[in-house]
Amino acid sequence: MARLYSNENFPLPVVERLRALGHDVLTIQETGNADQALPDKEVLAFATREQRAVLTLNRLHFIRLHRAQPAHAGIIVCRFDPDFEAQAERIHKAIAAQAKLVGQLLRVNRGQDASGVVTGVGQPID
Repeated sequence: MARLYSNENFPLPVVERLRALGHDVLTIQETGNADQALPDKEVLAFATREQRAVLTLNRLHFIRLHRAQPAHAGIIVCRFDPDFEAQAERIHKAIAAQAKLVGQLLRVNRGQDASGVVTGVGQPID
């Protein structure tokens, strides 16, 4: 399963469900970096050093970071979904559809089919 790093605003119930599905998820709170207003660039750098893909609701900034710094362990951007279990399932399926997460940007949104919306390196995100 995937090694993930959840950004500060990412819902804990989704993290817990992903863990139950077998993913190794580290939260920013568990690293002691919560409530420090770390720049997204630093969040991505930490995740990359730890070989973890970032889980975030901060889509715009991380899509820009992916384009500027494609050498990372993966970025999974999501929209807020109050159905945390369904969101975790979509993330799980999107991850499973990838041979690897390194350098990949995955978009996981409400209302998509079960396979997940996956966008790789070099493909337009708009």
